[in-house]
Amino acid sequence: MTAQPARPERSGPEIASVMDVSPFKPSLVKAVFRDVTPMHVSRSAAWAAASVTRTVLTEIIDGARRAAAEEARKKLIPGDLLSAIDRNIELEVGAKWYDHSPTFQGLTGVLYDAEGVIVPSRKRSRSRKPSAVVGAHRFEAGVKKLLWSQGATAVPAMVRDLDGIASVFLTDLARDAAMVVREGEVKRFGTVTLVMSGEPAPPPFLKDSLRALPARRGDGRTIGRDDILAATTIQLFGGNLRQRALTEAREATQNTSAG
Repeated sequence: MTAQPARPERSGPEIASVMDVSPFKPSLVKAVFRDVTPMHVSRSAAWAAASVTRTVLTEIIDGARRAAAEEARKKLIPGDLLSAIDRNIELEVGAKWYDHSPTFQGLTGVLYDAEGVIVPSRKRSRSRKPSAVVGAHRFEAGVKKLLWSQGATAVPAMVRDLDGIASVFLTDLARDAAMVVREGEVKRFGTVTLVMSGEPAPPPFLKDSLRALPARRGDGRTIGRDDILAATTIQLFGGNLRQRALTEAREATQNTSAG
């Protein structure tokens, strides 16, 4: 009888937080942040970043599933990813990965050889900081778990692209969060509202607006949860995806200590 009540409480904050961040462990998030900045990452910040990444990937997978369903397919292919992004510009995240994936061949002006391998540009020096693409494989287990939770399967090329997008997105999120800490200010970043032709403008963000993010408090050596929320507003357009990412990140860290 003790195990039974846990099942119906799916909407509770504790269950929601576990569901939101489980595909991308906080330890993995902190490893990505270490590639970008020497700043300490609080536990709540790691959970928030994991939640935001999960929200973004879930939305991409959902869009790809709809594209596959239109062709009576269950297994996702890279073409479904392109369709999802074409239909929803909010999903165009982790753009640096596009230069490394054959899926986006011809869309970025990148040259490929006959085997589909990128022809490197002249003077491609090795950066002192590892790129997000180098560590993309770290996300494979999380991506597969997320696909499974959505009742979806994908060909290896599609898994690879989701790996890469997650890695680049989280790396960019880390860079922006570190910038927010250095700047000590989150109010200066503006919003972009996407409205399709013929559709009414969405309501203002209320609690999820940038005005809900106060001037930063805390030391200049630690990335906190609010720094991740501020970075999310930079990375994501001012549409439904951003609002949902902010809301779910707050829920995911509701019962998480700041340390």
